[in-house]
Amino acid sequence: MLKFTLSRALTGALVVFTVATITFFLLRTLPGGPFDEDKTLPPEIQRNIEKKYRLDEPVWKQYLYYIYDLSRGEFGPSYKYIDRSVNDIIKNTLPVSVKLGAVGFALVLSIGGTVGVLSSVRPRGLADFAGVAAATTLVSVPSFVVGALLMYFFSVRLGWLPAALWGRPEHFVLPALTLAIGPAAYLSRLIRGSMLETSGSAFIRTARAKGLGQFKIVLKHVLKNALIPILTVLGPIAAFLVTGSFVVEHIFEIPGMGKFFVIAVSNRDYPLVMGITVIYTVILVLANFVVDLSYALIDPRITFEKQR
Repeated sequence: MLKFTLSRALTGALVVFTVATITFFLLRTLPGGPFDEDKTLPPEIQRNIEKKYRLDEPVWKQYLYYIYDLSRGEFGPSYKYIDRSVNDIIKNTLPVSVKLGAVGFALVLSIGGTVGVLSSVRPRGLADFAGVAAATTLVSVPSFVVGALLMYFFSVRLGWLPAALWGRPEHFVLPALTLAIGPAAYLSRLIRGSMLETSGSAFIRTARAKGLGQFKIVLKHVLKNALIPILTVLGPIAAFLVTGSFVVEHIFEIPGMGKFFVIAVSNRDYPLVMGITVIYTVILVLANFVVDLSYALIDPRITFEKQR
């Protein structure tokens, strides 16, 4: 267990370092600079601004400064939000994105799990046909289209739910649904396929021959043994629901990291873009680590030594 944890920790640190390095140099290769769109400044003021943010230094020296600050958990000041550091912005916006992602993940499990199990219980039946058709359609629909449709029907036409803002429980419904519909459709198809494959196994036929009820066979034997491929995608899905909410947060005016990330990219706010990217990478690494740990809990045949 200890060797496995250390191995995953070192791998995760290497992934974060690699992503941070690639992001740093990619931003520097883009044409223009963070202050090019501002009004024309006198040369001495321009020099003072560049000196303040170390932009007058060679790129390799800026990179060393960045890695040193990153090792201390500091992302530096924002270029566009005066008197606010990137750490302060992340501290204020990360909880919002995590709450939205948690609600979305609960919806993915409930909707995707229910549809997937019902489709697999009676394959080629009415529920299976409806579930597969809905999942195939919803997987291919972009989130901004889903968000616009939900906003139109439930906010504009019916007036049941608010179209924007954040803070009250009803503000979670539309953005969480928008975020969760695509992953839920994908998860339902995966659960259906995995459970149908497991249903044809010899031990399932043995369970039916012993006279076990259908409900017990499905939940205790089929679903449990079909969880390994499902768990493999739950980690990336959980990370996506926190990190992939750029468009959703922008549509519904949610003050999360995704909205600030979109604005930071358009403003060429290098420290904010790199800081949010690193946080997203850490979340993805942690989600995959939790999935690796859960393998051994679900299937005793899988040990940490085999995973390593």
